[in-house]
Amino acid sequence: MDLGIAGRHAILCASSRGLGRACATSLAREGVHVTLNGRDESSLAETVAALDAAFDVRVEGVAGDIAEPSTRDALVAACPEPDILVNNNGGPPPGQFENWDREQWIAALDANMLAPVLMIRAVLAGMKERRFGRIVNITSAMVKSPHVMMGLSTGARAGLTSVSKALSRDVAHANVTLNNLLPERIDTDRQKGMAALRAKAGGVSIEQAYDEMKQSIAAGRLGTPEEFGDACAFLCSAQAGFISGQNLQLDGGSYSGLI
Repeated sequence: MDLGIAGRHAILCASSRGLGRACATSLAREGVHVTLNGRDESSLAETVAALDAAFDVRVEGVAGDIAEPSTRDALVAACPEPDILVNNNGGPPPGQFENWDREQWIAALDANMLAPVLMIRAVLAGMKERRFGRIVNITSAMVKSPHVMMGLSTGARAGLTSVSKALSRDVAHANVTLNNLLPERIDTDRQKGMAALRAKAGGVSIEQAYDEMKQSIAAGRLGTPEEFGDACAFLCSAQAGFISGQNLQLDGGSYSGLI
């Protein structure tokens, strides 16, 4: 299927690796010019070079933490008229509620709610004026299935989900959509880190921790970054203009609720 977005321009936050890179790859394959971002300059440079070599699109990189205003400003300066915005950032680590102080809550909100909200604010008016916009927030399955150990992530991302839902109703008339991707157990470096934490806490091997992860998924396997990236590309497509304000779970059929 031709997604009808060749020649469009996209900003992808936290896209030098993992799920963000997967989304950038899928969009570049569709002919979208991509502006990437990452805190690690070497990883960002490697990703920019890889995508530039693989696809006939313009690929740029802006190094920095997306939670910093200077990084957000630099991304918009590098791509002043984006048609697509993919919000992403690494989530806070799991922990115990009683151990989280005000500073940790503020850091989580800055990284996983306020940074994406402010990126949306920076690009939304232009998208409405040009009458095309696709905004995709990478959040978490924990938004709909909260776990107490993931409270920092759940709280911040649920706030972003609420703001995006409200905005989606206000801008749909201008062919601007806002949707959220909710990953669960996608085979990325973050899952490797989670497996290491589980192995240490439970006194099991990394391989056993991975087996436990797989058993928790109805499909019996971890998802692939490529599957995730292609789902993002579809939500950014011309054909997805009637899909907005939604939370799409990529979890191998594991969520047990109706909505």
